[in-house]
Amino acid sequence: MQVADELFGKVEEALNSIRPYLETDGGNVKIIDISPDLDVKLELLGACGTCPMSTMTLKAGVEEAIRKVVPEIRSVEAINITQPDDPNAKLPDNMQ
Repeated sequence: MQVADELFGKVEEALNSIRPYLETDGGNVKIIDISPDLDVKLELLGACGTCPMSTMTLKAGVEEAIRKVVPEIRSVEAINITQPDDPNAKLPDNMQ
């Protein structure tokens, strides 16, 4: 269990490095699970949860930050990713 706690802490550390940028746009991210196979499941919160750019944010920002700190992570997935063509997708107020 200690290895899992250490891994969780490292992923959290990586997320803390990008949280200020997410929070600027009214968003955030939360770790849902880290599997034994080193797959990370996240939930995009706030504006990130409905933003049409969430796929890009996940891949270019969140996943990159995690892999930089924890290179052994196999994959990073958001459980609530918003597709750009989603009619309910909405840019954060400061991006409109």
